Amino acid sequence: MSTAAPAYTGVDELPVALEEQGPPRLRRLLLDHPRIIVGLLLLLLLAVTALVAPWVAPRNPLAVDPDNARLGPGLAHLFGTDELGRDVLSRVIWGGRISLPVAFVAVAVGLTVGGAIGLAAGYRGGAADLLLMRLIDGILAFPALILAIALVAALGPSLKNAMIAIGIVQVPVYARLTRAQVLQLKGLDFITASRALGASATRIIGRHMLPNLLNPLIVQVTLSAAAAMLAEATLSFLGLSAPPPTPDWGFMINTGQRYLINGDWWLTLGPGAAICIAVFGFNWLGDALRDALDPRLRR
Repeated sequence: MSTAAPAYTGVDELPVALEEQGPPRLRRLLLDHPRIIVGLLLLLLLAVTALVAPWVAPRNPLAVDPDNARLGPGLAHLFGTDELGRDVLSRVIWGGRISLPVAFVAVAVGLTVGGAIGLAAGYRGGAADLLLMRLIDGILAFPALILAIALVAALGPSLKNAMIAIGIVQVPVYARLTRAQVLQLKGLDFITASRALGASATRIIGRHMLPNLLNPLIVQVTLSAAAAMLAEATLSFLGLSAPPPTPDWGFMINTGQRYLINGDWWLTLGPGAAICIAVFGFNWLGDALRDALDPRLRR
């Protein structure tokens, strides 16, 4: 599994806001691109299920029942039980409260740090650009997954450190994307005119550049969230994320795969399906947003 999402680089022609704003534009956007609705519904389903886990989970996800260990799916346990007799469905539902926040926190770290680096490098140029982008190149010199594993191993296995590691791996994607957009914006007439009229750097960045950066960054956020989900599942599979007995989708797959040779397929089906739905939802939403917001793809 790779932790780096493919960067959305619509740099040939900058995404600009449609003339129509507000609810009418949003309504038309959803009608023209129904895939956005599908992706949002999938993610909303997972998010709501995770939020209401204490009320919808049929059993305590940590309750051990050795007498009912490795039971197949049935009326008593819809997704069966694991090697310790714990209800798999309950653990999958509670696992969303671990895996989903990782995506949002890691993306927030990557967006904040990487966006700031790319903005500074692109706008300042010169020595600042050279120094900051060489730092980004240094991060890119390491395979993303190997770097994430090394960071977690250095910081110590925990969910918090996994979030930080995945966020750091996401930084180069946002730095390069933001820098590319800023470099192109700097050459446009309205930026030159603003600078000639005496506008400060803060005003140019806040009033003119950031609004034009939103579209590609929004698309990249959704794609990076899918990569972050896979990265967290990989780290937890290796035992570098939330410690047991915390219900975590990746670690559940790790423990369940040991019993596949005995035909206990349900131990990995539930968490695997949850990861697939989450990643599919993020990717589906990201692709739909790219088609909707990229001016080169508009009809």
